[in-house]
Amino acid sequence: MPLRVAIVGSGPAGIYTAEALRKQAGEPVEVDILERLPTPYGLVRYGVAPDHTSIKSIAGYLRRVLESPGVRFLGGVEFGRHVFAEDLTARYDAVVFATGAAVDRRMGIPGEDLPGSVAATDFVNWYCGHPDVPPGTFALDSPEVVVIGVGNVAVDVVRILAKTADELRATDVPEEVLERLAASQVKAIHMIGRRGPEHAKFTVKELRELGELAGCDVCVRPEEVGEGDVSGLPRQVRGNVEVLRGWAAREPAGRPRRLDVRFWLRPVEILGEERVEAIRLERTRLDGDRVVGTGEFEILPAGMVLRSVGYRSVPLPGVPFDTTTMTVPNTAGRVAPGQYVAGWLKRGPTGVIGTNKSDAAETVRTLLADLAEDGGAGGKGGPRSLDALLAERGVRPVSYDDWLAIEAAEADRARALGRGERVKLVGLAAMLAACGREGA
Repeated sequence: MPLRVAIVGSGPAGIYTAEALRKQAGEPVEVDILERLPTPYGLVRYGVAPDHTSIKSIAGYLRRVLESPGVRFLGGVEFGRHVFAEDLTARYDAVVFATGAAVDRRMGIPGEDLPGSVAATDFVNWYCGHPDVPPGTFALDSPEVVVIGVGNVAVDVVRILAKTADELRATDVPEEVLERLAASQVKAIHMIGRRGPEHAKFTVKELRELGELAGCDVCVRPEEVGEGDVSGLPRQVRGNVEVLRGWAAREPAGRPRRLDVRFWLRPVEILGEERVEAIRLERTRLDGDRVVGTGEFEILPAGMVLRSVGYRSVPLPGVPFDTTTMTVPNTAGRVAPGQYVAGWLKRGPTGVIGTNKSDAAETVRTLLADLAEDGGAGGKGGPRSLDALLAERGVRPVSYDDWLAIEAAEADRARALGRGERVKLVGLAAMLAACGREGA
């Protein structure tokens, strides 16, 4: 009997797990990849900035895995709603959970729930066309925006806010979102870091891209980036500090938009009556490794505050979860008999997309070793058994061919609009209609 494995989640972690199973198993393997959305690729589709085409090209590699013999994509199947842990463990030799960490961390300050205070993850989902975030969610009608965080996600958000719609026209940004970006009233963007520039999490490449924005001046305060010797710092950290100090030494050119990159400030309160009107920041310093306030405060006017202070996973029904680490407790990927985990749900939101490949390989080694110790594949019900269960529950999965029809519709839309290779469809209804599933 072939080895049968269900993978929950079709982002890089899930698809790399399918690839590792095919490479390591040494025997026939049948892999079903279950995905809540009609579309695969997870954060590669809905988390990577649309103007980062080189990173988005990873989808081509993941596509080849999905098209491998023995691998099935089942979109529109939601774990915890359509299927549950016991359903899968009864039908597969093993189940791997790879649902990622797509929920934002909160700042825990007063005013955080005011309208206009939003997660950067929601903003990213918006401009990436995620069906959970309608195109009308963001109006961009405030002249000043504050972005809390100095990691790559914060840099992506800032870059999209600072670019013109024309600069994004060749990307796959949904047309409805592009229209909102074209009407943006944003003139000033403030990116805020609690620590100094040597602690920032962005890469030198991402940082330099900000300095190449045609319509935006990038401004840095000399006193916030220091003047000391940086030769002893790690190469990437040194590169970041050198870029920032270079910006601090130049005068603004009077471009239509302005980005202020700030350090040694932490948010303490978001101000406003019925919506965000300003944010109160406190000057910080380090006490050992701890960030502490100095008692000096500054208020920045803003109509929108975007928090980009990290991702976290959410619990899955019937699966253990550690609320301290916000991960599934595991040993080299093993959660419980027949249950495994991979990706950010396993280790937390660390590393780059490629890190998920070695992570998935470790989980698969554990899975195969466990099966070998237990006598191999158990000949459980397999794919047809799951198909029958889904049919009983009124669920008709989106197939890989259906996904290809969605892709084709997005390419057709791009041609009709005179844009790039594709323009994303907005909303589940439009996606299902593209694969002949109106009313599904």
